[in-house]
Order: sequence, then structure tokens, then C-alpha cells
Amino acid sequence: MESAKILIKNPYNENVLLRNKMITEGLPHVKRIVCRIAIHLPPNVELDDLMSAGIIGLIQAAERYDPARNTKFTTYATFRIKGAVLSELRSRDFLSRSNRKKIREMEKAYLKLEHKFGEDVEDKEVAEELGIGLDQFYQIKKMSGISFISFDDLGYSSNEEKMDFMSCLINNDSEDALTSARIKEIRGAIAIAIKQLPEKEKLVISLYYLEELTMKEAAKVLDITESRVSQLHSSAIIHLREMLRKKDLIED
Repeated sequence: MESAKILIKNPYNENVLLRNKMITEGLPHVKRIVCRIAIHLPPNVELDDLMSAGIIGLIQAAERYDPARNTKFTTYATFRIKGAVLSELRSRDFLSRSNRKKIREMEKAYLKLEHKFGEDVEDKEVAEELGIGLDQFYQIKKMSGISFISFDDLGYSSNEEKMDFMSCLINNDSEDALTSARIKEIRGAIAIAIKQLPEKEKLVISLYYLEELTMKEAAKVLDITESRVSQLHSSAIIHLREMLRKKDLIED
């Protein structure tokens, strides 16, 4: 009788073991995501705080993951981890409305000078156009690379709207047909916009987002400096955002 009890499976224990396994296997993803985001942050930001936020996102992902949706856990967890880290940065005013306004002003200045001179624009020229010093300009430029498109850019403000959008983005399904249609439109527009980028910018986007290389690794592949990769990345993001604004897919 005692041996029979041992053979009885406990679903709760099995779920806890599976959850712990997903968390353990997901920890390297937390470090990778935090390190990629940290590249765009000033050195005074504590990485331990971002790691803690990322781990919380990972734990939430393990608790809420539904394998029935046919989505890989790593895909789902990546969204949760990055969202948690960005929320932590937002709470620390790095992604506040005022900072997003500064980023938009920098983008406008960059595009204005690029249109005027028809060539690559130097950081010093953009800083002068904005009437700020290079140190302040580099802080704004770093922040601009943290998030390509934010929920605020898309016009989503409530947690319910954000969660539905994220669920649709991960699982390719939504009860809201409008959200599904919008995601499909944005994906298509981004694909077209990337094709229209200059070749070097297109390559940097591919290496950084598709191959998931660090900027240092991308620099080795392209045989250029890491700062040049960063410059090409910033230029590409500015061009992509502008193309999406022209199509009224993200807010100005």
C-alpha cells in the first residue's frame, strides 16, 4: 500500500518542477537581454536592478506560459523579460515622455540635416542643430536605441490594451480583429522599410535583430569599429521610425 502511494503522481509537484526548470533554463536569456539593452544606457545604471526586473519577468512568464498556444517558451519569455526591464527603466524616468520627446527632437534634427546635405550626418552637427553639448546628445542617442517601437508610439496606454497586443504579437491570435490587422500591417510595413534602408544599415539590423549578435560581434563581422556599428544602428532606427510615421502606423 505504501509503495502504491509513492507511484501516485502529484500534478502540483510536477508543475513546480517544470516551472523551476523553465526559470533555470531562461536565466541566460535574462542576462543576454539586459546586456543588449545596457549598451544604450549611461554607465551609472545598475545592471543588478535590471537583472532583478528581468528575472521577475521570467518568473511571470513561467507561471503564465500556456503550451497549448504552440508558442515556444523562449519566445514568450523574451517578451516578458524585455517588457519587465523596460518597465523598470520607465519607472526610473529613462523612457519617460520627456525623454521620448528629446529622442523625437533628435530624430527630426538628424533627418533635417540629412535632407539638407544628402549624406551621413555627424553627431557634432546634430548636437549643434539641437543646441546641446555632445555629452547630452550621446545620452539621448543611447536612449533612442533601447526600444524600436513602444506601446506609447502605437497609441496603447492601458495595461489591458498592452497585454492584448503582446498576446497577439506572440501567439498570432487575438479576440480583437483590429489588433490582429494592425500587427499584420506593421509587420508588413517594417519588412518593406528594411528593404529600403541603405545596404550597411540593413546589414546591421539583420545582424543585431535577426542573428542577435552584440554590436561588438557585428563590428567584427563587418570589419568596422563598434562605434560605427552603433552609428549605423541609430541611423537605421531613425529611418525605420520615420517610414512608419509616414504611414501613420506610429504616433508622432
